[in-house]
Amino acid sequence: MHTHNRRTFMLGATATAAALGLAACGGEGAGSGGPDPEAEPSEQTVGVAMPTQTYERWVADGNNIKEGLEGKGFTVDMQYAGDDIPTQQQQIDQMINSGVSALLIASIDGASLSSQLDAAAAAGIPVIAYDRLLTDNENVDFYVTFDNYTVGVNQANALLYGLGLLDEDFEEAEDAPEGPLNVELFAGSLDDNNAHLFWQGAIDTLQPYFDDGTLEVLSGQMDIDQAATQRWEQETAQKRMETLLTTHYGSGEELAGVLAPADPLSRGIINALQNRGMGPTIEEGLPVVTGQDAEIASIKLIADGVQHSTIFKDTRNLAEQAIVASESILNGEEPEANDTETYDNGMKVVPSYLLDVQMVLQDNYQETMVDSGYYSEEQVESGQL
Repeated sequence: MHTHNRRTFMLGATATAAALGLAACGGEGAGSGGPDPEAEPSEQTVGVAMPTQTYERWVADGNNIKEGLEGKGFTVDMQYAGDDIPTQQQQIDQMINSGVSALLIASIDGASLSSQLDAAAAAGIPVIAYDRLLTDNENVDFYVTFDNYTVGVNQANALLYGLGLLDEDFEEAEDAPEGPLNVELFAGSLDDNNAHLFWQGAIDTLQPYFDDGTLEVLSGQMDIDQAATQRWEQETAQKRMETLLTTHYGSGEELAGVLAPADPLSRGIINALQNRGMGPTIEEGLPVVTGQDAEIASIKLIADGVQHSTIFKDTRNLAEQAIVASESILNGEEPEANDTETYDNGMKVVPSYLLDVQMVLQDNYQETMVDSGYYSEEQVESGQL
């Protein structure tokens, strides 16, 4: 029996859980930032820095956060950076200079905002990292995210299930194929801390199958640096898949599945496979491809039996948790954490609130995506919002 253990994955040096030290409250005089628990919500502005609008989920996150905070009476200064690091740095500088009460940051590159975090601390402005950890700086007060290691475990288990190695209860399948089965591995953008956690969760889960020869990576590209996809670009993933097919699957070698960490990558990979004459559906021989983020185009592909799976991270809940944490901080209180061990950012362990994730397959997309009110039947049929 292979075991699939949940192991805590820590980035950077091991450290004891750090006590939550909120930045000192500012609020004295014009232009100085930081929370003022005595002030009316309407007198407090939350600066919200988002990475890009080209990725469906960030638009949904931004809308949910803005709506939620404004619903509580706060003013929101929300900026999208077009996946350009200098733009995001300037946007956050501007928020600090304008004297925001708190910052909520979904970074493009978690290690690129150190001078902004130092400036925020100097101005007494607390910082909440949103879904992507801010690294290599101690001036991060709180982190809201999904259980990213478990995302990777779920992606690997979805792959193993699609390959017939696990049954629908995710136990060892009785009629599992002998192997070796060929799979290829894709990772996300190395500057996104989450990419490392997704990878770690997946590899820890797949490792026993590599060790006993049930699974093989024909290309030999089993290192995150080889598998990485800069900026999570669909075209980059498609090109790499085309190269892998040309180089390693020319003369009768069969590809059984692909570990893909996010839906745009999944769709690029599927394009490459279909362009090589595979499929067009899993039933007709398309390799099993995993995903993440439950983007509408991929939910349609799952409904149509083309993409095998995705991971649904209900960003409505993440936005809600970010709003709860922001409200606590603005009231001069400590936000509630449910993990004070996992997220070591290289300088401190950042108190975190982790949310659950759900695996989406052809046989449960209706229940998880449509019955939950996240998408309508029409949106799934058209593959568009």
